Amino acid sequence: MDIKSTSQSAVARPEDENLGVGANIAYGFQHVLTMYGGIIAVPLIVGQAAGLLPAEIGLLIAASLFIGGIATLLQTIGVPFFGCQLPLVQGVSFASVATVVAIVTTGGGLPSVFGAVIAASALGFLITPIFSQIIKFFPPLVTGTVITTIGLTLMPVAARWAMGGNSNLPTFGSMTNIGLAGFT
Repeated sequence: MDIKSTSQSAVARPEDENLGVGANIAYGFQHVLTMYGGIIAVPLIVGQAAGLLPAEIGLLIAASLFIGGIATLLQTIGVPFFGCQLPLVQGVSFASVATVVAIVTTGGGLPSVFGAVIAASALGFLITPIFSQIIKFFPPLVTGTVITTIGLTLMPVAARWAMGGNSNLPTFGSMTNIGLAGFT
């Protein structure tokens, strides 16, 4: 048997198979719903911690969606030296929530948060070219532990929201709130 006949008879992995139009639409819609929840949750958390009015929180959410859309387009199109030309949805990261809430609640306010985000973004652009050299120091065990820690630290926020958000309300912890959270 030569190499050509062996490679042609190899079975494709299920994740490498082409999906039909219906499956692509369904999975794309699922991806958008997942992305949307992630993009709006961070401004909700930060806005509530900063004591913003609902209209101001809405502005934070709109800004997050707008910038997430621009970043997704840049990532997908692949401007020179920027983006990987894959359909990766970019959005707000939960990794910064604890830091941002700490800045807001200790009197720094949103201007300090915005300045810190701009500085961190500039630093990110500067270290991105060398990141491929240091990635070997972050094996899957390390990155998995960090992601798990982020998720675990956000669990109290999710639990409070599932119970109704405001513990001073009489409906806090009601079965209606918990049922709605479970349904969604």
